[in-house]
Amino acid sequence: MNLQQLRYVLEVARHNLSVSEAAEALFTSQPGVSKQIRLLEDELGIEIFVRHGKRLTAITEPGLQVMAVAERLLREADNLRQVGQDFRNEDAGRLVIATTHTQARYALPRVVADFMRRYPKVQLHIHQGNPRQICEQVLAGEADIAIATEAASDLPDLVLLPCKQWNRSVIARKGHPILKESPLTLEAASRFPIITYDSAFAGRGLINKAFLARALKPNIILTAIDSDVIKTYVNMDLGIGIIASMAFDPLVDRELAAMDASHLFESSTTRIGLPKNAWLRGYAYAFIEMFAPQLQRNVVDAALRGGSAADPGL
Repeated sequence: MNLQQLRYVLEVARHNLSVSEAAEALFTSQPGVSKQIRLLEDELGIEIFVRHGKRLTAITEPGLQVMAVAERLLREADNLRQVGQDFRNEDAGRLVIATTHTQARYALPRVVADFMRRYPKVQLHIHQGNPRQICEQVLAGEADIAIATEAASDLPDLVLLPCKQWNRSVIARKGHPILKESPLTLEAASRFPIITYDSAFAGRGLINKAFLARALKPNIILTAIDSDVIKTYVNMDLGIGIIASMAFDPLVDRELAAMDASHLFESSTTRIGLPKNAWLRGYAYAFIEMFAPQLQRNVVDAALRGGSAADPGL
């Protein structure tokens, strides 16, 4: 048994049981992948995959357990490599942040700028996706840190650290009737077409929950994953918008006006996601603390090793 065999098994699973696609992703041959998987199965005395002829059609029950163990072993192997890198060069390396558009566009720029000034030898990469995608990227080793609001809570190998709370604003073109509402109510908002986030993003579930609690059915005519897209269509006077308050800038969004809606919706919590028992480079701890000062190294380590991830500052 070797780590390469475990990588082959996991890569085949990630490519919907396509051995050819897995081989292409691993820059190796299809027969080589098939042979190594067979050797691993023979050594373990089980079948990891269900086969129909030469095709793989499903993952067996013992195969699922093999993959869970394989993911942990490969993650620990990566941790060992990172230990060596950490001690060889503490200020150089690579850091991959997986996050949503709203966080990348509005919450991270100042942190990124400060981090790059402090660690000029670290290559910083930002991957954008929906919350589920970015959490899976971290667990697959494709990213080091996930930052999202709707972080996937059903992934047991992911540690979630609450770091910031935020709420929403209602935006409209200047002169729109909604801007005369005082106080702003959900009943008033429901009288107009609404443009807001896609259901997988930016606390959309809490928006739905607030209207439902008042037995209101909002007229949501358009959804997007991008606050700037929402503002574009609101600026065309197609409806009012409900966006994260941090996404509105009166100096930039000059044709629009915003009304605080924090009294209408529950606040949302942005969380940092990390693989359980991950070994983080020193500059990764620094990035986390720059984004959320209360998440100092000892707090992060306690959460990674099975302690409480609760943040007393929230």
